[in-house]
Amino acid sequence: MARHSSEYARRGAQVVAVFAQKPEPVRRFVEDAGLPFNILIDESRDVLRAYGVWHRIGIDAWNIARPALFLIDRGGAIRYRFVGRHQREFPPHETILRELDRLSS
Repeated sequence: MARHSSEYARRGAQVVAVFAQKPEPVRRFVEDAGLPFNILIDESRDVLRAYGVWHRIGIDAWNIARPALFLIDRGGAIRYRFVGRHQREFPPHETILRELDRLSS
């Protein structure tokens, strides 16, 4: 996502990454990785639950969020939804661009 952020911005998209962790480790990660987009800290995991990406596997400390991408229009409606089945699954860059182009047409 970070590598293609300028292409998303040219299409009018604003990227927000949601982290279900404590603020300080996220801040360090964002700085080290040089992430060029907005960050939302969701320590309570309320946002993850609301979007259906919280994956309960037992002990709360072991629960994880599935990788996900939501394209939300200016009116707040979800126009594209992808939720991965495992941590390394994410839609191809070309799919994201195609869906962004559909939103703007």
